[in-house]
Amino acid sequence: MTKDFLFEIGVEEMPAHVVSKSVKQLADRTGKFLKENGLGYKEIATYSTPRRLAILVKDLAEKQADIDEVKKGPAKKIAQDADGNWTKAAQGFARGQGMRADDIYFQELKGVEYAYVHVQKEGKSAKDILLGLDEVVKAMTFPTKMRWDSRDFEFVRPIHWLVALYGSEVVPVKLLDITAGRKTAGHRFLGDSVVLANADDYVEALRNQYVIVDAAERKDMIVSQINDLVKENNWQIKLDKSLLEEVNNLVEYPTVFAGSFDPKYLEIPDEVLVTSMKDNQRYFEVYDQDGKLINHFISVRNGNREHLENVVSGNEKVLVARLDDAVFFYDEDRKYPLSHFVDRMSAVSFHDKIGSMAEKMDRVRLIGDYLAKRFGVDGQELADFDRAAGLYKFDLVTQMVGEFAELQGVMGMHYARLAGEDENVSVAIKEHYMPTTAEGDLPATTVGALLSVADKLDTIIAFFGAGMIPSSSNDPYALRRYAYGIVRILLKEGWSLPFDQVIPELVDLLDGKTPAKMPRGREEESELAAFIRDRVKQFLQKNGYQYDVIDAVLASSEEDPSEILAAAKVLATHHDDEAFKPVVESLTRIENILKKAKFDQASAVDESLFEDRSENDLYNGVESLQGAKSHADLYEGFVALQPVIDRYFDVNMIMAKDERVKNNRLSQLAAVNDLAKRLGDLSKLVIK
Repeated sequence: MTKDFLFEIGVEEMPAHVVSKSVKQLADRTGKFLKENGLGYKEIATYSTPRRLAILVKDLAEKQADIDEVKKGPAKKIAQDADGNWTKAAQGFARGQGMRADDIYFQELKGVEYAYVHVQKEGKSAKDILLGLDEVVKAMTFPTKMRWDSRDFEFVRPIHWLVALYGSEVVPVKLLDITAGRKTAGHRFLGDSVVLANADDYVEALRNQYVIVDAAERKDMIVSQINDLVKENNWQIKLDKSLLEEVNNLVEYPTVFAGSFDPKYLEIPDEVLVTSMKDNQRYFEVYDQDGKLINHFISVRNGNREHLENVVSGNEKVLVARLDDAVFFYDEDRKYPLSHFVDRMSAVSFHDKIGSMAEKMDRVRLIGDYLAKRFGVDGQELADFDRAAGLYKFDLVTQMVGEFAELQGVMGMHYARLAGEDENVSVAIKEHYMPTTAEGDLPATTVGALLSVADKLDTIIAFFGAGMIPSSSNDPYALRRYAYGIVRILLKEGWSLPFDQVIPELVDLLDGKTPAKMPRGREEESELAAFIRDRVKQFLQKNGYQYDVIDAVLASSEEDPSEILAAAKVLATHHDDEAFKPVVESLTRIENILKKAKFDQASAVDESLFEDRSENDLYNGVESLQGAKSHADLYEGFVALQPVIDRYFDVNMIMAKDERVKNNRLSQLAAVNDLAKRLGDLSKLVIK
């Protein structure tokens, strides 16, 4: 027999960002707890609001399965000594089955007597097992925890009530001085407390008290009401998913409403308005049918429509106060030339171990100029980069960014435009922060991409030099994200940047330009280059490449992300081609021979030592492959060369008695292997 089991933890209002993760954690931990205790169930439904985390375990078994089985133990000669006394082995075996040694009996199996016990145990009831849920709750983790009264117990917020119902029966789970019952709380202002008769009554009973416990249903209500409001007013809205999730976890009974503000505030940049509404007030901004921001906003109330006009008025007043501040900051910042802010950069610390922001800007210009030569960026774009590099951090000391830190770069772009700077320069100031998340948008302009890469390279090199290197579990300065951003930009732009060559040159270039020591020495420089190169693996994984393809291309000595990606594309494209398997087998055979052979790998192939036409054919084939312009051409070349390699092995003894001939043939194979390494370590491919 089965019944549904309800477990609810009632708390003070939780931060919106922890609600969804916390209820999932509760469900996952409870599922594991039930499995470990042998209690079967159909599924676990989750319910959550800012004031509660709840799960409904559907079709939970009434008890554990009974145990009736025979357990085999050690042989009799191990279980008893010569005098017939039970040994420690026998006692341990019996104890492990919850039995006594005297419960052991012997039975012959294939001519040997073994110890056995007949274990019969009635399964524990679900109600008894569920009393252990307090340990599940105590094991939960959160970004921040609270303690209350004089207790050592910590939770995301103080716990006020518990509900635990197995069908209609209360399971008296106890946590601190709270014992679970059947009473839950309705909406803080609109509802009353509810005494639940049965676990299945939970959702509807709370709905009647203005609490929508199903987060998905609550979200649908919000979206539906927003759509109705937008349609009614002929508006458009960009329904930000993260904001919707946050708002959904701030309310128990959602009611959507619209507010407005004076059109004069539309004169300040849209990003300032959106930030004021979205990030500070959790409002959705509104656009007209042409996609232009207008003087309205949409918000969600935690309640019904009663006295909604007061709510609208209050929200409008709060927003206007924020916008008045923004207008003041905007007007004040525009009183000064950009040079006023740039001059203050020497007093702004980038990091106390690394130096000022002005010093960083100087280093970034050097790095960018160096990269520009490698990437073929010149003319006006290079001039625009140099100008942007001399400005790009200036908005950090503006009043607007001082108040709205999330607008750094954005305000720099707007102020640069107002100052008459070239559009490429202005946009690059914004784009140098991109991508702002691991998979965020990349710079759209060449100047912005160059500035972003230079800025991120400087940050990584400087922090490595200062000894602040990310560990496996800690990356406080987001250096991995910066490195991943570099890789993504390089691959988007098609820029070649072999890190093993570039890092030592950049270290030389920056030496003495920061209080932090440069990561000098081959080992340190290699570690830094490998750190950035490792992000290529992350890129390949996120873009769906097979694990063996990733292993193959990363096992090569290639340091340029563009070359690694090109090789991965070719291997992925031809991975399952019928013609590829013999190519891999032939090239793997060559590599295995070379691993065991001892010869001068620097020696050139001597055609005068050839004894068979197959050697000439392989030599000519390798010569033609040397000129392959792409990895795709290289692959096609190896497909054509594969029969030549096979014939070479058929008619030639590689380890010839003549030392000169042997070394010459090994040199030929080494030349083939060197070309194959451009594609990667093909022995790591799993070819069926």
